[in-house]
Amino acid sequence: MGLFKKKTTKLGNYSLKHGVGLITYDDPTSTIAEQFNTIRTNIQFSSVDKKLNSILFTSSAPSEGKSTVSNNVAVTWAKQGEKVVLVDADLRRPTIHKTFNVSNRVGLSSYLLGNASFEDVIQPTMVENLYVITSGPIPPNPSELLGSMRTKDLITRLEDKFGLLIMDAPPVNTVTDAQVLSAQIDGVVLVVPQGIAEKAGVAHAKKLLDTVHANILGVIMNRVTKQKSQGYYGGYYGGYYGGYYGADKEK
Repeated sequence: MGLFKKKTTKLGNYSLKHGVGLITYDDPTSTIAEQFNTIRTNIQFSSVDKKLNSILFTSSAPSEGKSTVSNNVAVTWAKQGEKVVLVDADLRRPTIHKTFNVSNRVGLSSYLLGNASFEDVIQPTMVENLYVITSGPIPPNPSELLGSMRTKDLITRLEDKFGLLIMDAPPVNTVTDAQVLSAQIDGVVLVVPQGIAEKAGVAHAKKLLDTVHANILGVIMNRVTKQKSQGYYGGYYGGYYGGYYGADKEK
């Protein structure tokens, strides 16, 4: 357990400084990039009765891969021709500005505090059809901001302007942010790393999401096979994708 915690912390700190790896952009024909395409397809088919206008990615605990998954899925969705906006709703440990190498001078917190306009916070990326809203300056009261009427208004405006809104939210068990946002989003995907996430923690995260009547689309099991995987990122992505399990299978 200690070894997993050490490695998890190392990867988490690396992401905070450098962002997450975008293998779907850097090496789009790789096996792992194809697996992210499969994740996108499975999510699309997980809600056949209603078009998904917004999806939130979260995990039970920090450094479990939810940012890597959400960011790469956003790239694959945009490459399909869909106009996508990716929002860094992790106002405590933001990474999207590092990942896409864009300014974080203004962002989500700036808009929610009334310090920036809707147009000011939406930034294009190097990926066609993909736009981002970074976290903005880290505020002292993230949960209050994310639970405000201004957040609800922003989500509505983004759903109207874009084909898909993807939110990268904080871990469920750490703070209430993901719960607050989940109640306003069409669907939630829980990222669960094998050998790292604790079963009790994942069960507790699901219970918290159920409490706010979140629509859990399914679970992405990642980091399933760590050995024999060098690939583009020299093992960092080794066996990153393990499977997507619809909500009916993950109970």
